[in-house]
Amino acid sequence: MGRKTDKKGLSNNLKRLSEIAEWFDTQEEVDVEEGLEKVKQAAKLIKLSKERLKEIENEFEEIKREIDEEIGIEETIEEGASEEGEEDET
Repeated sequence: MGRKTDKKGLSNNLKRLSEIAEWFDTQEEVDVEEGLEKVKQAAKLIKLSKERLKEIENEFEEIKREIDEEIGIEETIEEGASEEGEEDET
């Protein structure tokens, strides 16, 4: 992966997005220039959040693969032990 994003970045980004939305909600009359800056900030935060969510998804997929591999190895060992036990009984 290219650059590492801050582990707390997603929570911070969501909080900042909420603050921007709240800013718009509290304005009786939105200053167009300031509103444009808020929209630009929000777009950047959304992009960063999507990147972090993708990283998190990849981490979950890696953990799932590792678990599936472990289960597969354990099942293979158990099957081998069962087959050896069956041969001894004959």
